[in-house]
Amino acid sequence: MIGTGAVLAGGLLARPAIAQARELTIISNIGNADQRAVLQRLADEYAKASGVAVTINNMDHEAHKTAIRSYLVVGAPDICFWFSGNRMKAFVKRGLFDDISDLYEREGYKNVLGATTGALTVDDRQYGLPLGGLLWGMFYRRDVFEAKGWTAPATVEDLLKLGEQARSAGMVPVSMGTKEMWPAAGWFDHMNLRIGGLEKHLALMDGKLPYTDASLKPVFDKWEELIRADLFTPNHTSSGWEQAAAALAQKKAAMMDLAGFIKYGFPPDEVDQLAYVPFPVIDPSIARYEDFSLNSIHIPKNGKNKQDARDFLAYFYKPENLAAFLEAESAVPPRNDCPPSKDPLINAAVESMKTVVGTAQYYDRDTDPDMAQEGLKGFQEFMVKPERRDQILERLEGTRKRIFKE
Repeated sequence: MIGTGAVLAGGLLARPAIAQARELTIISNIGNADQRAVLQRLADEYAKASGVAVTINNMDHEAHKTAIRSYLVVGAPDICFWFSGNRMKAFVKRGLFDDISDLYEREGYKNVLGATTGALTVDDRQYGLPLGGLLWGMFYRRDVFEAKGWTAPATVEDLLKLGEQARSAGMVPVSMGTKEMWPAAGWFDHMNLRIGGLEKHLALMDGKLPYTDASLKPVFDKWEELIRADLFTPNHTSSGWEQAAAALAQKKAAMMDLAGFIKYGFPPDEVDQLAYVPFPVIDPSIARYEDFSLNSIHIPKNGKNKQDARDFLAYFYKPENLAAFLEAESAVPPRNDCPPSKDPLINAAVESMKTVVGTAQYYDRDTDPDMAQEGLKGFQEFMVKPERRDQILERLEGTRKRIFKE
């Protein structure tokens, strides 16, 4: 708990003046200029109310991925931005992120974060706060579905039926571009979460489950069924996600598996036709688990000012402040009590998240980077040549054993 003192505007506590001014340093990897401006405003407000001088050092997003490996060890700031899931766990295992379970308890965060808490949890302890998320699922054009009398698929059987309807209308059922490979891995995530559930999926991501395990057979069986039903874009390896999104926008495809940034593939005056539905149910006995990839904010273990860092995070993470920060990048708030967004797709995602029981990150965020690279290649290859399944999975299993030292 923070010490006693008078409550100031914004819920901050004034502390007795001390001889030496307190300082708080933040390293940001935020590329969005509007979002940086919101962060600076919140830092200025906090500094004025608390008397703590706040310095924000903004780094290039890609350069930060390398720099953080060094500065967490020597010259750590008091707060830094990063990613949740496996990328966070790597630093937790090295003792470089502070356990902030006390802050979660103090502020009651578990009551408003729901399923997203798991992405910041290691051994029942929390090591960061989730920021803007991307909720992955199926997107379609509302006007196309209304004109053709189609219903968004709730089950995989519905999806196969929609595939027949779309092909009859001269459209691709599911727009897919795997040139960058990661869209195929996202489809795998959905299939595995719907058939195997979250626990087995995360065991695979952590290297604790073989890629040749029997539990994965029904996943690839069903995926192969969808491939052979001509559900996906032909020659999808030659197209990127943007071309695939453009096909949906141009009414050449019926649906696409992506996150909210799909709207950037649409003309601005047609974005309001975009609609979202969760990835179809495959096994009704499996609870609803989703990919909700999250950026996050952390307190480095080697930071000097742990208490003010916690107090700043509490201020930054107030519903209205977090909402303003996330609005600038059209991200989905992890809190369920943030004010509504101006973006209806964001509000739809927030509402949908209320029925999610647990979340994973995206495949390449959830597992070891070298394992992810091989997995992305393997899933792309499977979508082109499903008959190579056994060779692909044996190759991935060999990679898993090498990386996870089995």
